[in-house]
Amino acid sequence: MSSYETVNEVLVTLFREIMDIEERALITSEYKDVSVKDMHVMEAIGIQEPKNMSTVARALSVTVGTLTIAVNHLVKKGYVKRVRSEKDRRVVLVSLSPKGEKAYLHHKMFHERMVLAVLEGLDTEETEVLTEALKKLQKFFDSYKTDF
Repeated sequence: MSSYETVNEVLVTLFREIMDIEERALITSEYKDVSVKDMHVMEAIGIQEPKNMSTVARALSVTVGTLTIAVNHLVKKGYVKRVRSEKDRRVVLVSLSPKGEKAYLHHKMFHERMVLAVLEGLDTEETEVLTEALKKLQKFFDSYKTDF
């Protein structure tokens, strides 16, 4: 099998498996009421200061309208809080509730374990080569964001 075919097969398999494994790892009995997409919305909101909807939508590459639907569901489930900005009442700010912060940390732990597993046993040079290859892949995906 050529390098091209190997890389193609590995990438296709990885994307499929990451989504499947992430769903099984993240959506435990405690979080059975949220999807992986919900977890990614919570990840974009983060556990720092409240964020406005436009900032979160941009981070997820979705419209504010699409984000509003997702946030509405997460508010109903108790994972997200929505408040009006005191500086500008037109601005809606979102933040994670304590329940949402717990889910966020659960999701973060999965990602940390995944990254550590990938880096385990790599020397500095191999880590740098992998990092550059992944940056190229990210740049490729970023270029497609504007195409659709």
